Amino acid sequence: MPRAMAEDPRGRPPRASARAVLAALAAGPADDVVTLGSVMEGLGGSMFGMLLFIATLPAFLPIPGVAGALSGPLVSVIGLQLLLCMPRPWLPRVVARRGPRRGTLARFAQRVSPSLARLERVVRPRLPGLVGHPAATMVTGLLLVLLGLLLALLERDGVLMLIAWVAGLAAIAFFGVAGGALAALATDWLGRLG
Repeated sequence: MPRAMAEDPRGRPPRASARAVLAALAAGPADDVVTLGSVMEGLGGSMFGMLLFIATLPAFLPIPGVAGALSGPLVSVIGLQLLLCMPRPWLPRVVARRGPRRGTLARFAQRVSPSLARLERVVRPRLPGLVGHPAATMVTGLLLVLLGLLLALLERDGVLMLIAWVAGLAAIAFFGVAGGALAALATDWLGRLG
């Protein structure tokens, strides 16, 4: 099987690698805009992962203050959506309609392709019972909300800190309400592993 495709342990059709998805999105006239909404539609089960990847890209900009100011809230919003066990990420319409031009995406794909190829040799679908379980999704969401808070602390951004606190309080309230349901899910999941 080509490296661009990854086998699904449950026997579903192979899933395209990140490199294959980027190449497919970049194919076409260089001036066409690839909207984030169309990117999300093409990703299937990898929507949250790719959105998180996009959200953390500003952290690599060598401009002081940009990493936490942009990435922190985005990571927290993604985490909150996972914490709420949303089946797919929600994007505001104004954001979903925007995106890079295909030419920019093609240059980006060309630059990151060697790194993604190395990463794809190590990262592949494993332990689907863990990854797809609602309790695991909620814990991952909580950790991402906390990561967004950490990015705010690193940038010493008070407004971002308040946003992260509100997201954190929402997470605590959610866990307080869903505590019984979470305990039942965890017990069920541990029963399946054993």
